[in-house]
Amino acid sequence: MKTDYLIVGSGLSALVFGSLMAKAGKRVQVLEAHEYPGGFGHTFTMAKKYRFNAQLHYVWDCGEGHTVNRVLKKLNLDKEITFERYNPNGFDRMRMHGYSLDIPSKSEELIERLSELFPKDATQIRKFVDEVLRVSQGLKKLSPPIKPVELFKNFSEVFCTITYLNSTLQDVFDKFKLPQEAQTLLALQWPDFLLPPNQLSFYAWVILLTGYQEGAFYPTRHFEFVIDSLVKIIEDNGGEFLPNLEVTNFIIVDKTVNGVQAIDRITHQTHEFTAENVICNIDPKKAAKMIGIEKFSRKVRQKLNYEYSPSNFMAYCVVKDIDLRDYGFGKSNTFHTEHRNLNEAFAQMYEKNDFSNPSFAVTTPTLLTEEHRDCPEDCQIIEFLTVANYAYFKQLKDTSRKAYNQKKEEILDSILDVVEKHYIPNLRKYIVFKITGSPTTNERFCWCPNGNSYGSSLTPKNMGIGRLNHQTSLKNFYFCNASSGYPGFAPTFWTGALLYQRLSGDVILGDG
Repeated sequence: MKTDYLIVGSGLSALVFGSLMAKAGKRVQVLEAHEYPGGFGHTFTMAKKYRFNAQLHYVWDCGEGHTVNRVLKKLNLDKEITFERYNPNGFDRMRMHGYSLDIPSKSEELIERLSELFPKDATQIRKFVDEVLRVSQGLKKLSPPIKPVELFKNFSEVFCTITYLNSTLQDVFDKFKLPQEAQTLLALQWPDFLLPPNQLSFYAWVILLTGYQEGAFYPTRHFEFVIDSLVKIIEDNGGEFLPNLEVTNFIIVDKTVNGVQAIDRITHQTHEFTAENVICNIDPKKAAKMIGIEKFSRKVRQKLNYEYSPSNFMAYCVVKDIDLRDYGFGKSNTFHTEHRNLNEAFAQMYEKNDFSNPSFAVTTPTLLTEEHRDCPEDCQIIEFLTVANYAYFKQLKDTSRKAYNQKKEEILDSILDVVEKHYIPNLRKYIVFKITGSPTTNERFCWCPNGNSYGSSLTPKNMGIGRLNHQTSLKNFYFCNASSGYPGFAPTFWTGALLYQRLSGDVILGDG
């Protein structure tokens, strides 16, 4: 019997879509090449006692009535999957030489804090933050991906927003003549995008900043419980989650996708799966190449011509005989830069592979929830994140495994030098376990081309009217992933729920 929805890939947007369809009574099968579900949201265990999430750190849009909450209510999971809120008075701690700024939930408080640091620029700071709020309201009306019809329908309300369609964050900093240090403090959560201000879409920055201001959260029972709960909904409603199955080919007849061929990565046997509809959580550009790019319409081919986002370096560390709360860590993230100019910092790390003056993020998941531990009682986890160049790491790994490992160790040492100098003296002596991940790690374990972290790069070109969505121009075939929606926890919930809404007619999120 054909299944109703065959989902290839088990990233978060796919699991949201699949769980909603299964709950609605449809037959759902999910194929995953990895052993774990969740894509970048998956959790892995090391040394049998330490649990790390691949990439997710903190999330937004989880409050009452917001996207994640609406989806969880629809699935009757809102009482089981709950969230701990970050410190509203400073969910992001921005640190650079001579300056510190804690980003608060209230915009008026943000204006006051920046104005105290830069009194001569108080007027421009207020104008800038007010503009951010106006653009944010317009983006909610437009609900990206932006459709030309929405521009005309809400023109007076979104006129301010539309003027920034092709703007980078740097363009807007320059327009409002903000001092360099203020720019750096405001943009210091750049690891959330892996782009510097002179490349990052102003829209992407506004959506994230204002989203976190409305509430920055962490799952009470960690991300693993969220992923497992969605898989359980699928299985409890007659669906299947099938791991270790790598899709090798799509079955197509006359521009209709009828199913896929997949190889079992354990037995090496090939299987065929057919369905009324195929939902593609595989990277769209990669899937299109497997299918044959010429089979897609000219319009879709243009949208598939996106650049991949940069990749990243991650260090997962476990510390013992120390309480990170004694050093100011807790329900917030810390972003640090040794460079006063983030565009230069990014270029030094990403283009020159020079991490001697690193800019990076620090997160402490153990301190965000007390409900379920991610390590033994006498330990805490601290993680570090920065950008890394895929081509460079791929070449290193292919030519010299020793040089590859040395480079990873060098980056971590550079970061730890800074952390020991500014935050936690002698941190190294408390580290009892550490493991690092590079762009090639992303490619291997998350199946992302070029090790990309966010699908298509979050530049103005990729955030505008020409952005890819679920439509593929092939029959019974739909895209559902970060590049055909948006990356991140809440945006992937939105992507999966919106596709469910469009195919089922069951409205969860409102007009879409």
